[in-house]
Amino acid sequence: MSAAIELDNVTKRFGDRLVLDRMTLKVEPGSIFALLGDNGTGKSTSMKLLTGQIQADIGSVRLLGRDAWRDAVPLRHEVGYVPEKPKFYDWMTVAELGRFVGGFHREGFESRFTEAAGRLGLDVSRKLADLSKGGYARAGLALAMAVDPKVLLLDEPTSGLDLSTRREFLSGMVDLAAEGRTVLITSHQIAEVERVASYVGLIAGGKLVLSLPMEELKSRIVRVIVQGVHEAEAVNGLGRVLQADRYGDIWRAIVHLPDPDAIERVAAIRSSGAVKAERLSLEEIYGSVLSSHAAAFAEAGSADAIYAAGGADR
Repeated sequence: MSAAIELDNVTKRFGDRLVLDRMTLKVEPGSIFALLGDNGTGKSTSMKLLTGQIQADIGSVRLLGRDAWRDAVPLRHEVGYVPEKPKFYDWMTVAELGRFVGGFHREGFESRFTEAAGRLGLDVSRKLADLSKGGYARAGLALAMAVDPKVLLLDEPTSGLDLSTRREFLSGMVDLAAEGRTVLITSHQIAEVERVASYVGLIAGGKLVLSLPMEELKSRIVRVIVQGVHEAEAVNGLGRVLQADRYGDIWRAIVHLPDPDAIERVAAIRSSGAVKAERLSLEEIYGSVLSSHAAAFAEAGSADAIYAAGGADR
């Protein structure tokens, strides 16, 4: 098995609306892959394809080397899934929820659910209808963990959780990956995802526009600051400029694939320290790529924009 999760050239429409457009994604075993994008870009649709809730119009969707649609039922014993808005029978208690869902799973599910619920601070005697939004989300997380999953699919799993619980949960994902499990997560908590993700995919318009290991992504998209220039043209050639602004004689740009030689050439003709490159946070990278420049990335095609989630050189 070369990939734990794979979407290959997947297209999905709902009526006349194109949701995924030749989407290609590969997630290696034992990694934590953060799939980031604005609302309506296809993240939740990708999750539904992977969990066998819907079928791709074109292309293949595979989990653990098996077809996600054809083998959806057996895969549910190996894949944990938390939807963005879980819905349960609210008249049940938390314990009854675990017992009910456990009837569809293998032996040991209910005990693992009870253990996970305890770790997440859930009172198993409480009715689901009486839980807060965060408590409801914790119940969904406990169900996903009770599968003892090889792959964990998390669609906005920390929505409604308090800060400490979010961080504790995400830190737990690192332990799962260390055990060889694979985690695919979508989240709006970009700063917190940055702390745990080993790979990042940025999706726009139903296409994966970038997919890289976290550290490689941060080396490929940086902020370049040049002092002593009045026109942007003076520093052309430093790389593909995603965003730029100027304050007096200081020109700042977020640059994709910065050219170290070009930066050195500019630095050589200016005063010492007048040119420098800075690393960006994941949130800054996310904002720059998925702004008005996202369309340009998507149009560039795989040669310039899409990288396999293994960090292979172009």
